[in-house]
Amino acid sequence: MKEIMKNISKAEVLMLKEQVSYMDNQVVSKTLIQNEKVSVTLFAFDKEEEISTHESNGDAFVLCLDGVGKITIDGTENILKEGQSIVMPAQKPHAVFGQERFKMLLVVVF
Repeated sequence: MKEIMKNISKAEVLMLKEQVSYMDNQVVSKTLIQNEKVSVTLFAFDKEEEISTHESNGDAFVLCLDGVGKITIDGTENILKEGQSIVMPAQKPHAVFGQERFKMLLVVVF
């Protein structure tokens, strides 16, 4: 049977924000699911690190797990803090910036 979810323990209670680690001057990502219908990835941004403006073919749900991030969608800046979320719509330019150190869960549905 093909494994659908990877890089994470199963049948175990976890803290998502502990499943990816900060690294100085880097954006760290950890893919949990990647297929033609959905992508689930954990990210850890060091302060002032970013993923520059780009577009996606799917709607992208972001959940802030730790810290403070700035999500820019079609030129509008949004500040996310722990527990807050936003959807970056498909085909709209967007970027992610670590306002402070920032961890997020990204779920993209294609």
